[in-house]
Amino acid sequence: MINKLIRKIFGIGSNPRPIQKPVTLSPQQHGIDPRLVSNSAVRVVRILQNAGYDAYIVGGAVRDLLLGLEPKDFDVATNATPEQVRRLFRRAFLIGRRFQIVHVLLGQDLIEVTTFRGSSTKPALKDEAGRLLRDNNFGTQEEDAARRDFTINAMYYNPANQLLLDYHGGMDDLKNRTLKIIGDPEQRYREDPVRMLRIVRFAAKLGFSIDQATCAPIASLAPLINNVPSARLFDEMLKLLMCGHAMSCLKELRTRGLHKGLLPLLDVALEQPQAAHFIEIALGKTDQRIRQNKRISPGFLFAALLWTQVEEKWAQYRSDGEYPIPALVAAAGDILDTQTEKLAIQRRIASDMKDIWLMQPRLERRTGKSPYRLLENERFRAAYDFLLIRCEAGELDPETGQWWTKFIDASAEERQQMIDEQMRLAPRTSSGRKRAKRSRRRHKTDAGPAISLQTAENIHS
Repeated sequence: MINKLIRKIFGIGSNPRPIQKPVTLSPQQHGIDPRLVSNSAVRVVRILQNAGYDAYIVGGAVRDLLLGLEPKDFDVATNATPEQVRRLFRRAFLIGRRFQIVHVLLGQDLIEVTTFRGSSTKPALKDEAGRLLRDNNFGTQEEDAARRDFTINAMYYNPANQLLLDYHGGMDDLKNRTLKIIGDPEQRYREDPVRMLRIVRFAAKLGFSIDQATCAPIASLAPLINNVPSARLFDEMLKLLMCGHAMSCLKELRTRGLHKGLLPLLDVALEQPQAAHFIEIALGKTDQRIRQNKRISPGFLFAALLWTQVEEKWAQYRSDGEYPIPALVAAAGDILDTQTEKLAIQRRIASDMKDIWLMQPRLERRTGKSPYRLLENERFRAAYDFLLIRCEAGELDPETGQWWTKFIDASAEERQQMIDEQMRLAPRTSSGRKRAKRSRRRHKTDAGPAISLQTAENIHS
């Protein structure tokens, strides 16, 4: 029993990856349009080849080229070591500890260069669930192809002669629109549970089906996602939500049982019709912007995903007698604390989320100098877009969004007229004056919430 556990932890006696010889495809057979290939990637390959090394464009770039799509990123694989690659380029930087790669900067383009990965005579270090903890070995191209995750990502394109090397039948799987993992599915998922998220993302993004043998172990192995470091999990979720098919990805995650625990608060929200409607609109807008090659803010995306939970907490604090802005600050903090226990949301992104949330009540108050100050805030556009989603989801009167849309394009005179009109429409009851008076008294006597209110009011000024 002990020997079996040792073999499992250190990978002793595990089945080796299938090492295969490639099928070589000519330009006429694979049909890649060389005009879609990045000039910078071609230059990196040429410099490496001229220095006597093997070099190919690999991974998702090749997959997209074969599908007739223009890749956003280009990766290069070579038999040169990271240090040898770095010496060939003026602007090259070594990245990573577990397995070093090189980022080569050519103008505005970043090309990621990796050395062929191989197997080792020494057992790989794994945790008790089989996840690889350290496996930093260089190897041959054949070994590198065997170590890649899916067949459609194990093809190598040489722009010099335009030949394509296909090691694991990736070309046939592309034609059949099928996702298939290389090697034993259960072993590969145990080595890196993130592969289960990746295959879901590819299925949703490409509209591919998942091979039955590849899909079979996912349901039982889904809890292994809990062993993945939170920072890496956040990066993978960001890719999933920003691939242009976010809602399809979430539905696929839920279908495969992979959603539990990833976004714990979102799991609850998707069970509520109104919250699910809001999230669907937000993700649809995000997907639309991605298809139009417009910039996407991760802070905006996560702010939309968690907004309904923030609202619920906000209402609880207000019902307990807390003032609106301090209540919103507290609610935002609670939700972020709960969520970041699972996903390591970067501080910058969390700050953007808070800004968008805290600007919502200020956008609803359209009197005095506040609208002018909001227009000057660097987060105004994101907060305004967020407000429009709230209006479309039926959370706010559409008139609020229409007012801001008109105010943005209005002249100075028209803006002042709009604000004056809002002032005339604003209720001026005695109870309202009393509330304002109590608020001022609280500001003098109770430093805690008053400071929070002041901070929240000034954060966008």
